[in-house]
Amino acid sequence: MSLIQTVDQEIKQAMLAKNDIRLRGLRAIKAALLLAKTEKGAQEELSEEAETKALQKQIKQRKDSVEIYQQQNRPDLAQTELEEISVLEEFLPQQLSADELAIAIKEIIASLNVTDPKDMGKVIGAANKSLAGKSDGKSIAAMVKQLLS
Repeated sequence: MSLIQTVDQEIKQAMLAKNDIRLRGLRAIKAALLLAKTEKGAQEELSEEAETKALQKQIKQRKDSVEIYQQQNRPDLAQTELEEISVLEEFLPQQLSADELAIAIKEIIASLNVTDPKDMGKVIGAANKSLAGKSDGKSIAAMVKQLLS
């Protein structure tokens, strides 16, 4: 069953349970997937990687919104975004812990024979490809910087 079909089933269940928070998050997922499907160059069916990217994009947008709302002293709006993030994260692959991320990046650094912080871009690029969906770019970049410094 594809992710969009799973989300459709979850939407029905959330409607029956009258769970507005979950329903709002699920509708955001469905909208993001439909938008990704209609983008220029998109295929008929979205790959798992494309689905993950769409979800990560939605989570990143909401995290940015939370920061803005907290700066503007709007905890009500920030809470709404955080609730949606929790629903979105349910449909992402299991995220790596900091220790697991460090181990994976150390392996990438070793395989590329990188010792100089000047080559940080190579490591980040390779890590983003191999760890796509398992960690966000910000965490990867921070860990690479820490390990190469």
